[in-house]
Amino acid sequence: MEQAQIDLWVLEAKQGDKNAFTHLCRHFHPNLLRFSYKLSTNEQLAHDAVQNSWLKITKSITRIEDPRAFRSWIYRSVRWETYDLLRKNKRLDEKQIADDVDNFCAVEPEQNNTWETGDLLNHISTLPDIDKQSIHLFYLEQMSLQEISIVLDVPVGTIKSRLNRARKMLKQRLTSGSES
Repeated sequence: MEQAQIDLWVLEAKQGDKNAFTHLCRHFHPNLLRFSYKLSTNEQLAHDAVQNSWLKITKSITRIEDPRAFRSWIYRSVRWETYDLLRKNKRLDEKQIADDVDNFCAVEPEQNNTWETGDLLNHISTLPDIDKQSIHLFYLEQMSLQEISIVLDVPVGTIKSRLNRARKMLKQRLTSGSES
């Protein structure tokens, strides 16, 4: 999807165009569900988090100044909504959110992405959770470093460091595994 089309939908949705908002929902919804599921490993909670985020966006879309910021804005909203629902469901407390999301890079039952299978998936699942999130947003969602920075609420330099560290760890684990 061209960024110009997304920007146009955002501008039109800001002015109250329901059709443009529907296009935004259809475009982003599947990836937002996948992202929330990766954070929560709970399909129903992921659906609720994404739906709640869309409801909040309907009320606040007029405040967005730069249409190009919409994607990172919605992902950040889904991230926080997922964490809020996790806390409300008492499945995780605030301290455990970053530490206990064990299956962040697990393949969902309906997905069959070949790059996520085998050794690579096993090695990704052993990364620290924030590194798993960075890898997911950068490679699967193809977000820029600036967008990931907004979603994870950390500086761009930190994202670069996390991606670099994760790649080095994966390379080391994959090469040491192939020598066996």
